[in-house]
Amino acid sequence: MNINQSNLPPKPQKSTLNTIFTNLTFWVLIAIITGVLLGHFSPQNAVKMKIVGDSFVDIIKLFIGPIIFLTIVLGISGMGNLKKVGRIGIKALGYFEVVSTVALAIGVTVAYVFKPGKIDKTGLALQDASQYTSGTAEHFSWLKFFLSNFTLQVLLAAIVCGIALNFYQKREQTILVLERMSRVVFTGLKYVMYLAPLGAFGGMAYTIGKFGLQTLIPLGKLMLSVYLTMFLFVFLILGSILKYYKISILAILKYIKEELLLVLGTSSSEAALPSIMVKLERMGCSKSVVGLVVPTGYSFNLDGTSIYLSMSVIFLAQLYDVHLSFFEILSVIGILMITSKGAAGVTGSGFIVLASTLTALHKIPVEGLAFLLGVDKFMSEARAITNLIGNTAATIVISKSERDFTELNLDPVVEEF
Repeated sequence: MNINQSNLPPKPQKSTLNTIFTNLTFWVLIAIITGVLLGHFSPQNAVKMKIVGDSFVDIIKLFIGPIIFLTIVLGISGMGNLKKVGRIGIKALGYFEVVSTVALAIGVTVAYVFKPGKIDKTGLALQDASQYTSGTAEHFSWLKFFLSNFTLQVLLAAIVCGIALNFYQKREQTILVLERMSRVVFTGLKYVMYLAPLGAFGGMAYTIGKFGLQTLIPLGKLMLSVYLTMFLFVFLILGSILKYYKISILAILKYIKEELLLVLGTSSSEAALPSIMVKLERMGCSKSVVGLVVPTGYSFNLDGTSIYLSMSVIFLAQLYDVHLSFFEILSVIGILMITSKGAAGVTGSGFIVLASTLTALHKIPVEGLAFLLGVDKFMSEARAITNLIGNTAATIVISKSERDFTELNLDPVVEEF
């Protein structure tokens, strides 16, 4: 029996208006705008919203450990080739170091071209930086870095468990149990992500209410320089790397727009870690590569932080009219290549890294950090967003180089997030 398809009733389609109002991106954007307005017009009430933003980020952090652990264990146990685990790890660390060094160099270059520090210090608001500048600067310790980095601890534990599981007799049964647990965790994350607009609202309202838009004016040149540098890095450096693998940076940004807005609102790249891992797997990256590269990148691939730190050092040198020789500039890059790894996961650690770098140079007053505190919160969004994009690009590159990229799926309509 032949059926004429033209006689069948058309499939029901969602209206454009309905699609917009059920889109998480739309509500996160509305929340950010509302937070800015509340912070500007009613700062006293806006500051009270801090608990809303912090609570959302704290809830998300509860999922980070289980998701990293389960993703890596299942990825390694399903890989069947332990040499590949080591190869991915070495390749990822090599990529991180090269790209982070490029980020540092770009930060220094743009700072020298635009000279954001060539301004009058008398017009700057002075903040209390004693908590970062008091006492002698400690030397960077890998042991202390590891012990203070929860993500890295979970990563190591998961790698060990994943390798051990390959030699376990009841490997298949254990994998089935872990897969069920993984589904439960990701289902819970799906529902928590519906609270993302509240988190973005609370974070943005507090930032504007506490620091005020007027604080941007004196250091506006520095902020513009930082944001411009981040833009150039993302589109020129990361864009070129992805283009080599025939992937558009614009398509990637469109695909992860929910995560970008979430990071913008909360000023925390950790808020988007669980969902970015889900999206990278859905895009086509293998579970093993996602599990190894993303958590490691959150500790070792901080491109946005590297740019900010290098620009801040040059900014303060210009502010105090301190001339740095070419050798001293190379020393700044070399010191930050090591110490910037300690700027992960701890609030205020970026200033501690800056303090230790300035102390090592013995030329720029450490007290200069007090000038940066007023606008640091406004620049933390740029750092976090660039870090997120950098880790997304790194995962795609490593997955492509390993020929472990199944099918490019950049469908912007994602039901879970």
